[in-house]
Amino acid sequence: MDNKNFAIGVLSTTAVILLVGVVVLQSLPHPAFASGVTASTGEFVATVGTMTINDEELLFIYNTQSERMGIYRYDASQSKIDLVDGIDFKDLNKPGAAPAGGQTAPGKKRTP
Repeated sequence: MDNKNFAIGVLSTTAVILLVGVVVLQSLPHPAFASGVTASTGEFVATVGTMTINDEELLFIYNTQSERMGIYRYDASQSKIDLVDGIDFKDLNKPGAAPAGGQTAPGKKRTP
């Protein structure tokens, strides 16, 4: 066998291996992630995010009129949507309200 035929054989084998790899990678299912998607209509703003602790996807719905946000998650085992938490942002704008993170407002003493 001469060098030319050997090189053709090696290149053909490499091309077949690479083609099989591309076909296998393209045929694998790809999970759909919706993080970073935001939609707004009227007085509502909805966005999705993930919680890395339980690999859960959460839906955040903010009402700009009442300044409240609801956080929801989908429970696949029971096929229902659960309210995780609700936040009232009006309380944060009041004078003397504690900032987020559990810190006291400037000039206020923290009571144990």
